Amino acid sequence: MEITVQCCKQSKNDPFDDNDSENGTLLPGLPDDLAQRCLSSLSPSLLFSVCHSWRRLLYSPSFPPFFSLYALLSPLHNPTMALPREVVPQSTIVFFSFDPISSSWRPLPSPPQNPSFHLLRRHPSFLSRNLPIQSLTVSNHLIVIAATTQNLFPALSSPLVFHPESNIWFYGPQISAPRRWCAAGSAQDVVYMASGFGSHYQGDVARSLEQWDLNKKRENWGWQNKAGLKDGRFSREAVEAVGCRGKLCMVNVKGNALKEGAVYNVGLDKWEDMPVGMVAGWNGPAASMDEDEIYVIDEVKGRLSKYDGEKDCWVKVIELEQLKRAEHIAAGRGKICAVSAKGERIIVVDVRDKPTRFWEVEPPCGLEVVAVHVLPRMISRQQ
Repeated sequence: MEITVQCCKQSKNDPFDDNDSENGTLLPGLPDDLAQRCLSSLSPSLLFSVCHSWRRLLYSPSFPPFFSLYALLSPLHNPTMALPREVVPQSTIVFFSFDPISSSWRPLPSPPQNPSFHLLRRHPSFLSRNLPIQSLTVSNHLIVIAATTQNLFPALSSPLVFHPESNIWFYGPQISAPRRWCAAGSAQDVVYMASGFGSHYQGDVARSLEQWDLNKKRENWGWQNKAGLKDGRFSREAVEAVGCRGKLCMVNVKGNALKEGAVYNVGLDKWEDMPVGMVAGWNGPAASMDEDEIYVIDEVKGRLSKYDGEKDCWVKVIELEQLKRAEHIAAGRGKICAVSAKGERIIVVDVRDKPTRFWEVEPPCGLEVVAVHVLPRMISRQQ
């Protein structure tokens, strides 16, 4: 077992350094298009370390992207009260990307401010808990789908979307009933939003399931109603709807509490009971790897496990003290990325390695991690 720690200090090897004055060719004697073909077979870490012209190529739109961590982060300080019952909105979310090649954090471009954009993480009325901000990745897009305003209303009437390979934010199709505390996930490049709680409880919303198909052309995007849940028990908490092998799997309560599970069959548009072994071991945050395997962290034991569908049981991968009270996980490129207790760091576990290897990534100073995702790297703003 191996552990390394990567700190939050920005690397001196800034991949977007504006002071770089070198303008050499990629490979002397070869045109750049042919040189790029030759260099595309090399590892990104080698390209980054050799020379500035290769480094610029690594972050150009024309070069195959490597994958990075994307994080939703919140300031460490708590909101304050300016006047009685008036919340000063200090806990808005910021977005950063961690480049594993340069070991540096970079802020994402600012999200659009029209309509006004503010996602609340903490509120003086709820000192003992954080307000959920639900996000997911679909078809190499980062999507923020549900959150809360300072007035405790749903923050988003349309999903907020970031596309790393173009560095662009935009809004998705309007949600019929904006909500929070829903079950959100994806399967086969389709976003699903089940249940939820709007400005007040509505039974039809709490039982609903809607889908947004990103496979369609953008002008044809929209939310489509699908088979609803039998009751509104999934509107109690913000939970993950984990897509795996054509199905969406979810539980209605986080952690080790008594819970109910449900499985939505995408192809049949039908709800099914969750297998007994699956719901029994679903004791913390969960995610799927390439929609083929589901991983879960037991937040009490710090145990990362993989679900075995044939035996209906969870198989231990690794147990770590650092994974206890994990708050969120993402899976991609053979790695499980977990947000530690209180968002103090990100633990990355390479489940392909034997023995299992893991390391830690610290967030930018003064910020805590809310959620983490795996997506292609951003392009250079100089391109």
